[in-house]
Amino acid sequence: MKKISDRSNALLVFLGILLVGLLLFFGIFFVKGEEWIVFPGNPYTYSGSQLSQGTVVDRAGTVLMDNSDGRSYAEDALVRKATLHLLGDRDGYITAPLLTEYASELAGFDPVNGVYRFQSVQTSAKLTISANVQVAALEALGNYRGTIGVYNYRTGEILCAVSTPTYDPDQVPDIAGDTSGRYDGVYVNRFFNATFTPGSIFKLVTAAAALENLEDVAERQFTCQGEETIDGGKLICNDTHGVLDFQTALAKSCNIAFGQLAMELGGETLNQYVKRYDLTQSLEIDGITTAAGQFDVLGKEDLEIAWAGVGQSTDLINPCSFLRFVGIIAGGGEAAEPFLVSSVGTKSKEIYRAKTQSTGRVMGEETAKTLQEMMANNVKTVYGQGNFGTLSVCAKSGTAEVGGESLPNATFAGFVQDEEYPLAFVIVVQDAGSGSQVCTQMAASVLRACTAALDAEKDS
Repeated sequence: MKKISDRSNALLVFLGILLVGLLLFFGIFFVKGEEWIVFPGNPYTYSGSQLSQGTVVDRAGTVLMDNSDGRSYAEDALVRKATLHLLGDRDGYITAPLLTEYASELAGFDPVNGVYRFQSVQTSAKLTISANVQVAALEALGNYRGTIGVYNYRTGEILCAVSTPTYDPDQVPDIAGDTSGRYDGVYVNRFFNATFTPGSIFKLVTAAAALENLEDVAERQFTCQGEETIDGGKLICNDTHGVLDFQTALAKSCNIAFGQLAMELGGETLNQYVKRYDLTQSLEIDGITTAAGQFDVLGKEDLEIAWAGVGQSTDLINPCSFLRFVGIIAGGGEAAEPFLVSSVGTKSKEIYRAKTQSTGRVMGEETAKTLQEMMANNVKTVYGQGNFGTLSVCAKSGTAEVGGESLPNATFAGFVQDEEYPLAFVIVVQDAGSGSQVCTQMAASVLRACTAALDAEKDS
């Protein structure tokens, strides 16, 4: 009888261990199952280093990528080129972090049904970008290296994020053997993962700090003789402007006026404002980590502070981060955080939907209003309202000296002050020259494409 009892006890212990093991397994499965599915080495969800599941469409439903039978891209070659840096290529030379971020949703994984994607249920990710706007930006940049970004500062939707140079993933060129230089830096996403000397678009930051820290700065008068000696060196302007007020100093992009303001503010105050606007911080956007900017003025002499305040010195900005900053001005001191993926799901089930998130108030309402008026004046008196038709555009250009034999980088940033088209934009064109001369028509053509895309959505 004792032997039977011992065996029963042993069996109960064994069953207990088995039960604990099963509970542990299912617990780990429910917690870690998604990670196992989206692990890049999983041959069921990845081909090489690229996700092999799901379909990606633009905001209008245009198919940008389809993995239902091997990876295929958009039918239009220009769309393929314009979206390469967002979707990646087949060989993984250009990656697509946003696809990795939503890998489990695109694979159709849940802990009850497993990977229901393999049960012939098509899963699709809808992006906020417009294929038509992407193409318009690609054509506007032409043979230049650079980037154009546009986003809705009310909702956060990124309508455009183009980086050049690029190539057709269905017609991959011999990049390694190319000696023309046309593909230099092709593997870099210039909108998200690069930084550039901003030039005079940075004067918007200095202007915001001045409005909030220097009494009656909007009524001040400045005298520009073309250059000013500081600390034994020279701060040089693009012209001899004579006497000018604060608004005109921004319109004419006077380095002397803004260099004086930067020195009066001091390096510590300027640094605080750069941090307040997250211009040196990386942003996280749907799995993409933007490049961190740079603003190094603490402990520097006045001449370096002056040059930094006009967007030169060692200043570096990431285009996406600066786009967000311009959106804050447009939004009256706060804006929506930018995002790229609006939803993921099947025809019958929504798995994910983006929600608009605010930056919170990071700029005084009166400061933003004054900057809006000054940037509107820039368009009226310098860039030409006629270039933008009926759109109420506010903007600031920059010509960023980069040294050596290269031409300056042309930069341009601004927004549309219109409830129907709440669009902010940023343009960086490398080795191009004057921002106002190079970028104005680029901005105009891309904004026309944006308004056309938004109008089509209203009519549909």
